[in-house]
Amino acid sequence: MISDRADSEGEDHQRSFPDLTVALQTVGCKLNQAETELLAHQFLQAGYRLVDPDSAAAVYVLNTCTVTHVADHKCRHLLRSYHHRYPQALLVATGCYAERAPEELSRIEGVGLVVGQKDKARLIEVLSSWLPHPRTLSALEDQGLASLGRTRTLVKIQEGCNRSCTYCIVPQVRGRARDVTENEVVGQVKARVEQGYQEVVLTGTQIGAYGRGLARLLKRLLDETGVKRLRLSSLEPEDLSPDLLQLWESGRICRHLHLPLQSGCDSVLRRMGRHYTTEEYRQKVNLAREFIPDLAITTDVMVGFPGETEEEFQESYEFCRQVGFARIHVFPFSERPGTPAAKLSGKVTGLEKRRRKEEMLKLARLSAREFCRRFLGRKLEVLWEGQKNGLWFGYTDNYLKVFTQSHHELRNLLLSTRLTRELNQGPAGGLVGEVEFHPS
Repeated sequence: MISDRADSEGEDHQRSFPDLTVALQTVGCKLNQAETELLAHQFLQAGYRLVDPDSAAAVYVLNTCTVTHVADHKCRHLLRSYHHRYPQALLVATGCYAERAPEELSRIEGVGLVVGQKDKARLIEVLSSWLPHPRTLSALEDQGLASLGRTRTLVKIQEGCNRSCTYCIVPQVRGRARDVTENEVVGQVKARVEQGYQEVVLTGTQIGAYGRGLARLLKRLLDETGVKRLRLSSLEPEDLSPDLLQLWESGRICRHLHLPLQSGCDSVLRRMGRHYTTEEYRQKVNLAREFIPDLAITTDVMVGFPGETEEEFQESYEFCRQVGFARIHVFPFSERPGTPAAKLSGKVTGLEKRRRKEEMLKLARLSAREFCRRFLGRKLEVLWEGQKNGLWFGYTDNYLKVFTQSHHELRNLLLSTRLTRELNQGPAGGLVGEVEFHPS
């Protein structure tokens, strides 16, 4: 789906912006982030100059999300805010919200172009009718995304989903599952390694459903690329098998599995259309921990699903407490138009959803803190990403966020770090590290 304003507006943009700068911003999942990153590469290769979303640009592209009403609201707010600050910019909305409800976005003041999810890959082609052809970059200027200061990169291996979870809008906006070819994935990972990235995150809507087998793809990446860290964005519990888990013996796949739970109550899981019981989920968690020492298991938990009683919520809470997650992303049920869950009776009030969310968040903070404390006094490798409030921050392979003070430039370095004490740096907890720095 593509919609735009009058042609005269496109002509105005061509006159107003001889320097073709582009600001890209993302709302939503790692798959959205991966697609934005790919768009950034494409814009650079086409001769556009990328700038930070907080800067003025000729073109502002928002890659939207529509998984909840909160995501919808955030997208609308960002578009209005950017138009208020930079009224001459061409505002482009693309992605899942743009696919689901293009007319809503096109009515926002300043939005000149709405490109749905299915046409996102053709965005630069679509923009060519709005903007003059950019100059050709010299070889020196075409440096990929290094100028953005990223240390981790996301590579899409598939999109779409064949499941039918009753609450989820994603299959409607992304369609059925389809894969990026193995050769293309391997080629992308090789290219990102050559650009200097230390960690590659493989992402998609349902990566465990990768056509010829996720284990086969991972083995090719380990054998054919020099990537130092491979991280998987998310798997379903039933995706875990001994054949897959034994690949962690390489030491190059991050000891981190994101396994969406959604609810720790079997009756709620059935109403959600999930394909496992809590006991099956627990068995998969135990299997993964047998294969991968010091594994971080993170998850998503929904509260306030239609019909969820207080007893069912408490059952979910207790299950999460017993599993001992490293992180829990907690979110209230958000009714999505056209999904089966939107028609269910027994709606939970907003006040009750907020109470349950806060209760589950308290557990999330406690679980994260307990996981962090297991590693105090130990040395782990940290990929240092940047600075905040005078401290360097980075992540271990099992997704602990670590902070340290250093007069060295640590960005994009993978360094052995002793975790010395806890900091109060958010729900995931924070650890202060002593870095072993060996300049090359």
